[in-house]
Amino acid sequence: MPIFIAAAAWSRGKGSAEHKSTRVDETCVLRHVLTAPAPLSAERARLMLKALAEPIRLQLIEVLGNGERCVCELTSELGMAQSKLSFHLRVLKEAGLLNAREEGRWVYYSLKPEALQELRTWLGDLASRCTVPASPCC
Repeated sequence: MPIFIAAAAWSRGKGSAEHKSTRVDETCVLRHVLTAPAPLSAERARLMLKALAEPIRLQLIEVLGNGERCVCELTSELGMAQSKLSFHLRVLKEAGLLNAREEGRWVYYSLKPEALQELRTWLGDLASRCTVPASPCC
């Protein structure tokens, strides 16, 4: 059974809504509803943004944006002591921004794209709401 969604498109210059129905495959809609992440809470966003507020951690995010890296690769790539690097990696991991994978005695780190997408969606939603004008007073 197809699902129909009413889509409103504002006509330019007229200020009125033009409605049209769009046929959507219910399997696609159901898949989206079941796999859509829960909205990012303000507290989780705060933890992520706090973790990203440090220049060294931003540098780590940039490097890991090019793919998974072992701690030994990161120390040489960033010219940083292993203890200092481990501290910053832990902060990013606790904020939910990194994956860590152990292989033998090495730990490999990679970005969690879904966490970055959550943050991007949260910021985008915030940006779209901040343009709404205030209602008239009194």
